[in-house]
Amino acid sequence: MVQTRPDRTLGPGHDTFWAGTAERKLLIQRCGKCGELTWPVVATCDHCGSADLAWEPMSGAGKVISWCTFEQDYYRGMIPVPYDTILVELAEGPLFISNPADFTREDIAFEMPVTVTFIECEDSAGLFKLPVFRKA
Repeated sequence: MVQTRPDRTLGPGHDTFWAGTAERKLLIQRCGKCGELTWPVVATCDHCGSADLAWEPMSGAGKVISWCTFEQDYYRGMIPVPYDTILVELAEGPLFISNPADFTREDIAFEMPVTVTFIECEDSAGLFKLPVFRKA
């Protein structure tokens, strides 16, 4: 089932990320100068300022380090409330905000291992695959 979601950010850099998710790959930028990973999408490295950035596939493994439940209807019925959001520390280091797949706040524990999966979604720009996380 395709879920309707708020509009994604598109454009330079972002389009590469979404092309990766279309292939069920979680891509993060790595700086060619200092070697650090940087997320979210940037034009220059957060650590050294270099524009020498390349996309690298992540393992998809991580752990939940924080979570919250939204009870306010920010998206006017597009996403049923309440809905859960998780902060995942990827095995490679970057922090990634997402949604849980197949579990709820009652199941979440600090540092619970998770792995990325992709769900079918659509926004005003069309169909896309959204990275979400399930229990590992």
